[in-house]
Amino acid sequence: MSTIHDPRYNLMIDQLIRVRNESNITQVLLAKKLSKPQSYISKTESFERRLDVIELFDWLAALDADPHLFIKSLKFLPVLHESS
Repeated sequence: MSTIHDPRYNLMIDQLIRVRNESNITQVLLAKKLSKPQSYISKTESFERRLDVIELFDWLAALDADPHLFIKSLKFLPVLHESS
């Protein structure tokens, strides 16, 4: 199975869309911030194109989202306990 069809990947993209919408940033504006065409955003959000980890961090920076909080929000990941 391709990672683009993995349910965890779908959850990650859904969460990115949520963050974008909560930030009131359109696909067009996000594309401008990333110096990409709007179709790049659309294809990624509709699972036609796979987002790699470097691109994920670029998106989060463009959305002014904290990468640590974003990763924590992905419920499919195990909770890591910090040592005291």
